[in-house]
Amino acid sequence: MFSRRHPFLFFSLILSAIGAMTLLGLTLLMVGSSAWFASHMDILKPANRGNVGIIEMTGIITSSRKTIEQIKAFKKNSRIKAIVLRIDSPGGGVGPSQEIYREIIKTKKIKKIVASLGAVAASGGYYAASAADGILANPGTLTGSIGVIMEYANVQALMKKIGISPVVIKSGEFKDMGSPVRKLREKEKAILQELADDIHRQFVRDVASGRNLTVEQVAKMADGRIFTGEKAMELKLVDRLGNLDDAVSWVGKMVGLPENKIFPVYPKEDRMDLFRDMVQSLLENINISSAVSDYFRYVVN
Repeated sequence: MFSRRHPFLFFSLILSAIGAMTLLGLTLLMVGSSAWFASHMDILKPANRGNVGIIEMTGIITSSRKTIEQIKAFKKNSRIKAIVLRIDSPGGGVGPSQEIYREIIKTKKIKKIVASLGAVAASGGYYAASAADGILANPGTLTGSIGVIMEYANVQALMKKIGISPVVIKSGEFKDMGSPVRKLREKEKAILQELADDIHRQFVRDVASGRNLTVEQVAKMADGRIFTGEKAMELKLVDRLGNLDDAVSWVGKMVGLPENKIFPVYPKEDRMDLFRDMVQSLLENINISSAVSDYFRYVVN
């Protein structure tokens, strides 16, 4: 028996397991207690003095859910008088960008909302920003990129080289359009080009509407190129130059808040998400201990 031949190692492993479980229990207790305390003592939080909500939209736009939920939460909160959408995004999916655009359009009927552009706010990032009551960028912000791109890799030559032949069964002529294992036919290319042009028209139309420009004015700039914040201001794609603090101050003044009475606040973090992350981390550590224990058991027995 392992416990008889290696008593010291055996009891060390037992103590490690007990320690891990105790740590897990204490963490659950502390998280539960802190969540209860926070939920019952919200009035003590300085953040609750906040009256200008700041929402961060960062990275590639693949989903609109989190941003829209945060916008709605601030819209419903009577303490929040205005909103700043801080954007640091190179763009992303058309659908999510349009959903955020639409939510901003609905929100600004109730509360002022300003977009603050960070390092990059291009393509879908600018699409969303264009719906706001105003846009503020840094002089060196990279923005614009009003356009649509569709691309894929063709690996047909590689597959032939390694001796792989694809087999495709389809219900319609264009069901495998854009397949990477064959060349794109001219008829298919025309369909995809029409699709890209249609989305591009939507992009131009929405930017023109959000920025109070004509479609013709936006179309002249909508060839996919990017602009600095300074150039974007010249082209009326941006209203002001400045940083996030300037955006908070600006939107505060829009709603009549005195300069010394403007208190920015970020959305509350989801306590359950924090809880799940902590538990997951502990469980991973316990699994590591278990794996070490299993290894020693296998080696010494």
